[in-house]
Amino acid sequence: MSQYFDVGEETLWNPSNGVSRMFRRHVAVFEAELELASDIGPMENDECQIGTDTFEAFVNALVAEHRRTSHAIRLALSEGFVATVLVLAERAGIEVDRAQHGTAPEAPFEDVQVSAVTGVSVPAEGGAWAAGLREKAREPGRHMPR
Repeated sequence: MSQYFDVGEETLWNPSNGVSRMFRRHVAVFEAELELASDIGPMENDECQIGTDTFEAFVNALVAEHRRTSHAIRLALSEGFVATVLVLAERAGIEVDRAQHGTAPEAPFEDVQVSAVTGVSVPAEGGAWAAGLREKAREPGRHMPR
């Protein structure tokens, strides 16, 4: 069995039921963290509609939040979700503001990793960070059937 994530009549992703369920639960976690709706609708009859305007704002807020952290555990917990969302955004024709996200964040860094050995860790420089994020999104995209 599988479920469909669609924008209008176009299917962006057709994961198995278990993967779909896990992804939708992650959506709820990140909506709460960002205090922002994603517009990834409910699953009804194995179909889920995504509203692109609200989803675009969610994606950009998600990437901006991801940019402001260097905490190893937070990054480990969020990178797969961020990469999956970026694949969906690309397939939906949403422009992720990569230029903005490649620069240093306007807001202060949050959830930085502090180590007794190395001190405070900060995210990579803008261009390297953005390129790394794009690369991380390529891998799951190869495994996300439509």
